[in-house]
Amino acid sequence: MEWFLKVLRNYAVFSGRARRKEYWMFVLFNIIFGIVAMLVDNMFGLTFGKINYGYIYLLYQLVVLIPSLAVAVRRLHDTGKSGWFFFIVLIPIVGAIWILVLLCTEGDAGSNKYGPDPKGSALLNDYV
Repeated sequence: MEWFLKVLRNYAVFSGRARRKEYWMFVLFNIIFGIVAMLVDNMFGLTFGKINYGYIYLLYQLVVLIPSLAVAVRRLHDTGKSGWFFFIVLIPIVGAIWILVLLCTEGDAGSNKYGPDPKGSALLNDYV
């Protein structure tokens, strides 16, 4: 939960780097909260016809849209790629696989042109 809140606190910060753990923990909690929002929509009958999501789910997704993009860009920065590289996802099939590989790839050790290694600084903060 700490990682999810960290991403929300850095709401529109597209600079810097994000660890794999930060990105994937955010994705995990985002999926969980999305499912809960869908369930609440279904319980209260707020769905759009036969579609399983409604107003609460839509509102939740709008709230986390910018933080989701920001953490994805920071994750790409950690691998040494520009944030514009995210548009590779627009290439059918191959783009989705390619972006998934990049998001799963370990970040550059040490500093790169996007900032210091978040893994190194996080380790120092945990033990100080």
